[in-house]
Amino acid sequence: MKNQHLILGLALANNYGGHPATWRMPHVDADAYTSIEAVVEQTRAGERGGFQFAFLADRLFAYGDLSEGPPLFGLDPIITLSALSQATERIGLVGTASTSFTEPYLMARQLKALDVTSHGRAGWNAVPSFEPDAFANFGQTPPPREKKYERLHEVMQIVHALWASWGYKAGRPDKDGKFADTAHINPVNLQGTHVSARGPLPVPPSEQGQPVVIMPFSSGLGLQAAGVYANVIIGMPYTVEESRAQIDAARQAVALAGRNPADIKFMSFVGFTVAATKREALDKRRALDDRIDMSRNLARLDTYLGLRPGSTTPDEPLTAAQLAALRPHHDDGRSVRAVGLARAGWSPRDILAHGVFDPYPTVVGTPEQVADYLQEWFEAGVSDGFMVNFDDFSTGIDDFVDQVVPVLRARGIFPEDYEGTTLRDHLGLPAQYGLDARLATNTD
Repeated sequence: MKNQHLILGLALANNYGGHPATWRMPHVDADAYTSIEAVVEQTRAGERGGFQFAFLADRLFAYGDLSEGPPLFGLDPIITLSALSQATERIGLVGTASTSFTEPYLMARQLKALDVTSHGRAGWNAVPSFEPDAFANFGQTPPPREKKYERLHEVMQIVHALWASWGYKAGRPDKDGKFADTAHINPVNLQGTHVSARGPLPVPPSEQGQPVVIMPFSSGLGLQAAGVYANVIIGMPYTVEESRAQIDAARQAVALAGRNPADIKFMSFVGFTVAATKREALDKRRALDDRIDMSRNLARLDTYLGLRPGSTTPDEPLTAAQLAALRPHHDDGRSVRAVGLARAGWSPRDILAHGVFDPYPTVVGTPEQVADYLQEWFEAGVSDGFMVNFDDFSTGIDDFVDQVVPVLRARGIFPEDYEGTTLRDHLGLPAQYGLDARLATNTD
């Protein structure tokens, strides 16, 4: 059954924004990286606009050149979300935690405690780590891919078992009787090759039972794992065709695991810069680009256009001879898009301001143009929702909430208010407590 409303997730990071120059802007607090007040303000802006959840990605090492800018990711997702749980009321709270290092008992305890204290708004972006720098911080070297996913499966199964170890039938505290019926609070006694736990977990069910599990779209072992455990699968397709292929593959993986593909949601990353006119929106991005060295990207753009690096003039449209020489790489959507923008008369700097080298599709334009993009993908059935990224968190979230959300609501594709109180309600997911009972027997 097709969703009536699209889902919006607010992708947050280091409290500045997705553009590497945002921290340098005059209106931005240079110390925002360590400011919980900043991320509270950003998340409240998303909540004001009805975003179903805020999402914190993570890397377990200092990601980025600190001489040029802040780390790409924030201080710590679980600690940050714990603060957000008390500063917000309705928006879901999703944090990234690696299955490669943390013991499942601690993982289960922290995530379910967040779920209980937020009254059923927690989600877990479950990922294995792959970077040598992350493993070095734990005194390890990266294992073979199959071993990494062996551990992931063990962690996921133990965490789910621990979440369900305090059963619903344990009841609520009764001052005239028992605090809890211990017949329904039991050890799990699970022993794997990589991890194990006895249990039980001393945390009762939340209003949604347990956290929502989110996993990235991947291939091979990663896609198989998402098919087994994920309630939400997030991809990074660049075109409608790529998104259709990814959502089909995700649903097939879910079905192969013995679950109902209709019970999961597929979302895709997208970036937006919105203004009253397309020119104004492009100028917003160019104001950021002007604060960093763009020479490498300009040379790269020439290559993507099929031209000799350094042969174009950054602020001038391409010449007739250059236009005639354009050679897009048809197997690369970014190259095809760059060539299309050049043929439309945009200068190289404006082409870059369209986000052609962003890791996800980027729409730079008016509220209506932004809404058109979301509506096209949603009504084509290639995405149930979107992970929304912004160059500048201090202005971009409010711009989207005030200018784009009203258009989406007027078109009837985004809800006027939250549809329930828990993250599971917001996403339209079925109830779950413990591991999905419909899973195929072999999940190794």
